[in-house]
Amino acid sequence: MKYAFVFPGQGSQSIGMLSDLAANHPVVTEVFNEASAVLGYDLWDVVQNGPEARLNQTDVTQPAMLASGIAVFRAMQAQKPDLQPSFMAGHSLGEYTALVAAGVMSLAQGIELVAARGQLMQSAVPAGKGAMAAVLGLEDQQVVELCADSAQGGVVEAVNFNSPGQVVIAGEVAAVERAMQRAEELGAKKVVALPVSVPSHCALMKPAAEALKSKLDNMTFESPNVSVLHNVDVECHADQAQIKSALVEQLYCPVQWVKTVEKMKAEGVEKLYELGPGKVLAGLNRRIDRRMAVETIFDSATLAQAIEGL
Repeated sequence: MKYAFVFPGQGSQSIGMLSDLAANHPVVTEVFNEASAVLGYDLWDVVQNGPEARLNQTDVTQPAMLASGIAVFRAMQAQKPDLQPSFMAGHSLGEYTALVAAGVMSLAQGIELVAARGQLMQSAVPAGKGAMAAVLGLEDQQVVELCADSAQGGVVEAVNFNSPGQVVIAGEVAAVERAMQRAEELGAKKVVALPVSVPSHCALMKPAAEALKSKLDNMTFESPNVSVLHNVDVECHADQAQIKSALVEQLYCPVQWVKTVEKMKAEGVEKLYELGPGKVLAGLNRRIDRRMAVETIFDSATLAQAIEGL
């Protein structure tokens, strides 16, 4: 059976996540200790004890989610060293987790990068100036067009193609509000403003992308030991220059999650394993292709079940 590992992004974090897994698998705290050494503060303490407002700060959320995904992955490796996924992929921030898991960058490099990424994203758009919203029940092209119509000299774009009938838009507050109203007029089933401080994956992130590029230019990456599908072009890259370029573009270009899952399916993948807290990707994937099996791994019981199946 061909299978793939997928890693969630921001939004799946919660206070106390992975506590059960850590109690039974020492590698979890080892991963968080390594991450904390890079960050200069106790990441595990924040993850377990909060406060929630701090965990939800993007420059803390991003390393917390990357460490969580790698902790689950290494716990799996400890139980079954001969894991052979056909692909790895991650949603937005999760792409970095996939690249660490695939050996492209070290955990320390990944933590350093995503902490900087969070800070750069936050500084690119002042608080209160950007917004994101989920549009449910319209065709992708309708959402792309309504964003173009609603921009009116501002910025609003379709940025996450999450599943058929679920597209996230992002941009400047006024433009996003116009687009939300237009979506309702066009018959969207639901339009929901998202509680985020940063309008990810739109043109407003270009200053952050330029700064991230400078940081990436000073890093050395390895070729992946498992094919990683990138959000931007839904391609696998072995050349470090191409990988870096994909990460820079990812900051201001849409996340093509539907196409990512469809690509894995077309390549013969029969089952996806979501590694990390929450079940966001499992929910999306069931709407993309109900015939593809999905398992989530986030505690001792789900880990044991997955290992038995593998």
